[in-house]
Amino acid sequence: MRVHVVSDVHGNVEALKRAGDGADALVVLGDLIDFVDYHDHGNGILGRVFGAEKVERFAELRRSRRGPEFGAYIRSLWASLTDPAQTVADAVREQYAELFGAMTAPTYATPGNVDAPYLWPEFAREGIHVLDGETTEIGGLTFGFVGGVRLPEGATLRAHSAWVPYLRVAEEYDEAVASLPAVDVLCTHQPPAVAELTYDVVARSQEAGSASVLARINADQPRWSLFGHVHQPLSQRMRIGRTECVNVGHFKRTERPYVLRW
Repeated sequence: MRVHVVSDVHGNVEALKRAGDGADALVVLGDLIDFVDYHDHGNGILGRVFGAEKVERFAELRRSRRGPEFGAYIRSLWASLTDPAQTVADAVREQYAELFGAMTAPTYATPGNVDAPYLWPEFAREGIHVLDGETTEIGGLTFGFVGGVRLPEGATLRAHSAWVPYLRVAEEYDEAVASLPAVDVLCTHQPPAVAELTYDVVARSQEAGSASVLARINADQPRWSLFGHVHQPLSQRMRIGRTECVNVGHFKRTERPYVLRW
């Protein structure tokens, strides 16, 4: 068997069309949406809605970590729209139509934090399997999927914002991980809580990892733990006991799937 695995597609439709070439199946670990394109400010959802100049200012404030000024600027952008939530949903649907259309069958996909999973049933079709908190068999191995990212401790999700990322309350996320049976391949968007796997060397920040994913790895020792989320990790892979833990890569930039063979 040969399975190609990608994560953090962020709108790269053309590369996604080729991701399954030569594979028996394609696995997608989320972050299909290109919400903010920090390399080309005219692209992405915000670029489409507000234009490159305003996104450039957005990116500058975010990089400089000027929290209050950044928050005020975001609020001013949303306030300039008649119906922010509908405007964003329409732009997301437009991207999903292209992205799901680019997937080759059979594909097994779970959402990331930069996704709107409530929209996925509109775009799933024959041969495209959407899995979250579920398992499936591929080539005789059991794959388990948990999408999204665990909401950090003390954080509050603004559920009525124009854009609501797929951040799951701690109890819900941990229960989804714990409820999976023992699997051969554990597929998540969020990495296990290991410092080398969660530190982004370009952003120079420690992303949140999942303690519950790490606990399942320690308890079950699957063949592989596959994930994304951290675009430039300090370590792309490491072994925990018998489990090979792999960040499958920032597909938007690398345009190369991670290849599983057995």
